[in-house]
Amino acid sequence: MSVPDGLSAALALPGLPFVLIAVVAAGVVYGFAGFGSALIFTPVAVAFIPPETAIAAFGLSALVSLFTVVPGAWGEADRTAAGTMIAAAILAAPLGIFALSVLDREVIRVIVALVVAITLAALVAGWRFAAPPTLASRAGIGAGSGILGGMTGLNGPIVILFQLAGSDGARRSRANLILFLTATSISFLPLLWMQGLLTVEALWLGLILMPLYAVGTRVGKALFTPGREPIYRVVAYVIIGLAALMALPIWE
Repeated sequence: MSVPDGLSAALALPGLPFVLIAVVAAGVVYGFAGFGSALIFTPVAVAFIPPETAIAAFGLSALVSLFTVVPGAWGEADRTAAGTMIAAAILAAPLGIFALSVLDREVIRVIVALVVAITLAALVAGWRFAAPPTLASRAGIGAGSGILGGMTGLNGPIVILFQLAGSDGARRSRANLILFLTATSISFLPLLWMQGLLTVEALWLGLILMPLYAVGTRVGKALFTPGREPIYRVVAYVIIGLAALMALPIWE
């Protein structure tokens, strides 16, 4: 597909307005909570477009996080812990991307909806991984997140539940998650390309989403106040729940 054809195809995607709204909401939640962007964007996007297109487009849009939220998170994060999980996730992600290439689109949609629903239920109920934050446990959590992320674009749920189980305060937890989610989302682009799943259409969609995601993360970052974290979480949970419903094939 030529470059102009790719742009035309991206603009003609079904449900594009919903995808645009979803990426703004994802950016806002990510900016103030440090997580939840893929939990919001992916369920909505896969309701209208192929999962591999959604994952690639969102990975490209995540580049803006390097300028909007990563600089502030860099000094507050435990970079050794985050780096261990990032490395393990990138090494394991090709397994998930291979599953993405062979599974039916409707199966992926159901998996996405289930993962989001289970993660939301765990967050609301206060359930967390009990594994201690050792090098081995971080590597295992990162690998699991990479496989799940490669298959569904949801690279966050496993590491979110692990990170929130630790003793880190709101700022450090948020910073660790920002580094992990940004790095792994961007890493999906070359991995998708190596398996022949990266299209010109997906790249154009990512470019379209990028400024909207940037605005969303900026707004979310401006809203972040540690003392109001419970309010932010409730808002994020409601949005995530609605996104999970959108992913279900029952709306066809």
